[in-house]
Amino acid sequence: MLALALCVPMMASAQFSGEERPAQDSTVVITLDDAIKIALSENTSVKVADMEIKRTEYAKRGSYGALFPQISASGMYSYAIKKQKVYFGSDSDDGESSSGSGMSGMMSSMIEPIMYYIEQLYQVTGTPFIPYVTPQKEESGDSDGAIEMGRRNQVTLGLSATMPVINFQLWESLRISGDQVEQAVEKARESRLGTVAQVKQAYYAVLMARASYDVYNAVYENAVQNYKYTESRYNAQKASEMDMARARSTLAGAIPNLYNAQNAVYIALWQLKAVMGVDLDMNMDVAGKLDDYAEHMLYDFNEAGDASLENNTTMRQLAIQAEMLAKQIRMQTYSNLPTLSMQLSYNYYTQSDVFNLSQWRWLPSSTLVFNLSVPIFTGGQHYYNRRQTIVQADELALQKENTERQLKIGIRQSLSTMETAMRSYDAARSAVESAEKAYDIASKSYRLGKSTFTDLNNTELTLTQARLQSVQAVYNFVVAKAGLEQTLGYDFTEEK
Repeated sequence: MLALALCVPMMASAQFSGEERPAQDSTVVITLDDAIKIALSENTSVKVADMEIKRTEYAKRGSYGALFPQISASGMYSYAIKKQKVYFGSDSDDGESSSGSGMSGMMSSMIEPIMYYIEQLYQVTGTPFIPYVTPQKEESGDSDGAIEMGRRNQVTLGLSATMPVINFQLWESLRISGDQVEQAVEKARESRLGTVAQVKQAYYAVLMARASYDVYNAVYENAVQNYKYTESRYNAQKASEMDMARARSTLAGAIPNLYNAQNAVYIALWQLKAVMGVDLDMNMDVAGKLDDYAEHMLYDFNEAGDASLENNTTMRQLAIQAEMLAKQIRMQTYSNLPTLSMQLSYNYYTQSDVFNLSQWRWLPSSTLVFNLSVPIFTGGQHYYNRRQTIVQADELALQKENTERQLKIGIRQSLSTMETAMRSYDAARSAVESAEKAYDIASKSYRLGKSTFTDLNNTELTLTQARLQSVQAVYNFVVAKAGLEQTLGYDFTEEK
């Protein structure tokens, strides 16, 4: 077991070194900027947000179609199984119509003088004339004097176009559709800001896991060296059985920490790949070390404390929602105003008792209609809908105020974490320098036989804790800064 402990961790230690990989290695090494760019093009949430922008743009363009004429074609065919009948004249009390009264009598009195005049003209010219005979009532079922109207076959073909002329409610709804596109764009920006923050945090987590691995790997290497030195002294009968047992247990205890740190690096890399939207089996590693960011642990806290939330995506979305509710209130108010629409129709009409298309005569007709609609009473629907929207606007105002308060608290927490991390890093670096000196002294004293193995372990434990505190302070700073930039709405393309 000790032989395995001496070789396996040393082989794995080369994998998580902060140095650049050789050219023949197939592993892709990326920087933080590369990771963000890949995530903004491959991340699923970003793709969905971009598709949502396209959807709302299509919806906006579709809503503008209501301003244009709505043209439709229609066709109708009907067959009269039994024709409609009409009556001319009035009914007498005994059920028989008077021959000289009513509509039929009036028509006869008008037609007879004309027919007499035509008969005189025929006599002058010598042309035979068939005298006019007034239709008599049939003894069949039509003895009631009814006359059939229309033809058996009836066909109508037409085109119609309708468009609004004055409609305040429609115009306001088009403005709301424009706000919906703006809201979709802001949601896409929110997705991008969240993706950038997640990539940063995942990237820093990989650097943190690697830094922790380096610390535990140093502990392991020291344990191996101390074990070998103690073993040589023990074989020379210059070290006690107790020192040999402690060296063996120290080496055995360093191995689990090393493997746990190694596993943490694997998990952090998988998390980064998942956020970036790439294949989890891709051979990828990150460039740089966490100590590289320690050189930039400077921040103007006074300027950040007065930072505005005008670029915060949550506040922007709430402002857009408030504007949409205001327009919705105006739209509901406009529902009480009159509307004017125009309709133009052009039809072809024909009738015939014989189903023969070649003998049908088509008659055109066209109409232009202006329709004025004035709402008078709707049972209070418009009023209560408007009051409901006003209440929603008031709720949104309270929500906006509370959100702004919570965001300011988050900004202060991020600033406090960053300031604490800066101070902790300064103290941890001083502790690391002191612990390294103490470990060197204890190691030399142990090799000279002036100190015990317990003293050496104590100084090494202090050094390990100081190193972990140092990298943890840098990690806390960069993660808090990433969260602060997300809250303040700093885009990846901005130099801020």
